[in-house]
Amino acid sequence: MHPRRPDGFDGLGYRGGARDEQGFGGAFPARSFSTGSDLGHWVTTPPDIPGSRNLHWGEKSPPYGVPTTSTPYEGPTEEAFSSGGGGVQGQSSEQLNRFAGFGIGLASLFTENVLAHPCIVLRRQCQVNYHAQHYHLTPFTVINIMYSFNKTQGPRALWKGMGSTFIVQGVTLGAEGIISEFTPLPREVLHKWNPKQIGEHLLLKSLTYVVAMPFYSASLIETVQSEIIRDNTGILECVKEGIGRVVGMGVPHSKRLLPLLSLIFPTVLHGVLHYIISSVIQKFVLLILKRKTYNSHLAESTSPVQSMLDAYFPELIANFAASLCSDVILYPLETVLHRLHIQGTRTIIDNTDLGYEVLPINTQYEGMRDCINTIRQEEGVFGFYKGFGAVVIQYTLHAAVLQITKIIYSTLLQNNI
Repeated sequence: MHPRRPDGFDGLGYRGGARDEQGFGGAFPARSFSTGSDLGHWVTTPPDIPGSRNLHWGEKSPPYGVPTTSTPYEGPTEEAFSSGGGGVQGQSSEQLNRFAGFGIGLASLFTENVLAHPCIVLRRQCQVNYHAQHYHLTPFTVINIMYSFNKTQGPRALWKGMGSTFIVQGVTLGAEGIISEFTPLPREVLHKWNPKQIGEHLLLKSLTYVVAMPFYSASLIETVQSEIIRDNTGILECVKEGIGRVVGMGVPHSKRLLPLLSLIFPTVLHGVLHYIISSVIQKFVLLILKRKTYNSHLAESTSPVQSMLDAYFPELIANFAASLCSDVILYPLETVLHRLHIQGTRTIIDNTDLGYEVLPINTQYEGMRDCINTIRQEEGVFGFYKGFGAVVIQYTLHAAVLQITKIIYSTLLQNNI
């Protein structure tokens, strides 16, 4: 494996001269919207986008080609889907509705994984930059430093490591599926759950995070490594480095590198808490939106267009709120986790104070507790929130895309109903 980081770094010869500093989600299965007794087919063909999050009402998508039976009313009224007078106009409306979930889900996934990636890059760089003087707690300073990185290094500096994040997601989903297939651990929690089932489900999540942990470390390195000194790497470099981290071969590491065993607890803790908080908030928000939708339909105050919108957007909004709350609540723990993962990997990051130059990571944390105490003593409470302005930009952008998608979808519906 060709190393991407130098065997040593003294801070000299990198864009800025000498440096004298010394010094670190569960996936919800996609679901389809089922119609009432007046429609005996599913309206979300072609199938949901892989990785999309609960885009439609109902419990599970049936196997392709298998007819379904009508279920009691759970979601919004279906009259809007059968209205349209039949003929060409009704077929056009139905076809539009079939592909609406696909388009809405695609827009959501594109925002989460592509448009928001520069925010993730800068957020992680700020989190691991222990000697940064500017904490970038507001989006205004974040935008300024993003512009500086783009000007000095080009657009690749903001989208680096994006391929590795998809690999980590794939490894996580694959590991969860394989473990649940060969063990009695449930991948989903039924409505009539019990404490034992919850415990087994969380154990499955924990094992999944342990399997994906070395690849997450490799992905973290790719997203924070400076483009100034980074070689062109292949898309599978994350896999190579993850395996190399497990077997102890490949990229040179320093003696300060923490063993994977010491990273299991903070990694699993962050992953499980993120999953629990996201699940609780999503269910709570979705329950409120369902009740609001149901009451509006009882009052007969909703239009056919609004009825169609109610079929798709409530769960997107619930997922958005769940991700936002969990990221905000666990941001300090994420900062600690990233610093522990990056320590001893000979990673060189961009200077988030100036927008140019590079800096080495020379932390010497002994573990999670030592990292927390050191950050609190040397950087203060706000040291746990370095780069928080990037989170504000990320979710503002996501909310804007959802709103624009909703407006476009409403316009298309009004022209076809």
